[in-house]
Amino acid sequence: MAIQKQLIEYTHDDTLLEGYMAWDDSISGKRPAVLIAHAWAGRDEFVAQRAEELAAKGYVGFALDMYGKGKRGYSVAENSALMTPLVQDRALLQARMALGLAVARQQEQVAADQVAAIGFCFGGLCVLDLARTGADLKGVASFHGLLGAPGNTEGQPISAKVLLLHGYDDPMAQPDALLAIHTELSNAGADWQTHCYGGVKHAFTNPEAHDTELGLIYNNRAATRAFKAFDNFLDELF
Repeated sequence: MAIQKQLIEYTHDDTLLEGYMAWDDSISGKRPAVLIAHAWAGRDEFVAQRAEELAAKGYVGFALDMYGKGKRGYSVAENSALMTPLVQDRALLQARMALGLAVARQQEQVAADQVAAIGFCFGGLCVLDLARTGADLKGVASFHGLLGAPGNTEGQPISAKVLLLHGYDDPMAQPDALLAIHTELSNAGADWQTHCYGGVKHAFTNPEAHDTELGLIYNNRAATRAFKAFDNFLDELF
């Protein structure tokens, strides 16, 4: 097995983006792909590692870029400045996600009708919005994602299966937000499920998360459970 890695440039309007793709070249032919949407700091080593892990399991891992080539945040203020324009313009966010899906489908290693998407924190919002638009993909999984509805997809059926992996004590998406998205997903006819982890806060899968003030706290036990649930979800999808 040899995991291959490639940077892929693509453009949305006037913004040059750069995705990160990983695949196992010992596998012949096309295979399912999993898009990976990054957290608020931008496309970083964390999502690159997730792409490589997925490649080792026989998928194509494609880490999307939502901000622009080389754009990364290194503080709360910088991260917020990068994320806020997309959170405030959900149509733009959705269009950028749709383009990433299209670019992934164009890769020669990818079975175009076998694509799922996962996202972390801000990325969770991104993959949920992709599903909310009615995009044709197998499923989406949100790890400690932001959950608020975009306001422009009401009445749109959701065909993708949805998995929410969530800390019950997440200060950025509290239990009332969970109730709201459950109602939203049911109204959209989605096949959805939620795994909630008690005593767990935001960003619980990220070993670098240690900000008690913002409630960004790594939790190994919850992360292990969440990734196991995600593996089961992929087995179901593909």
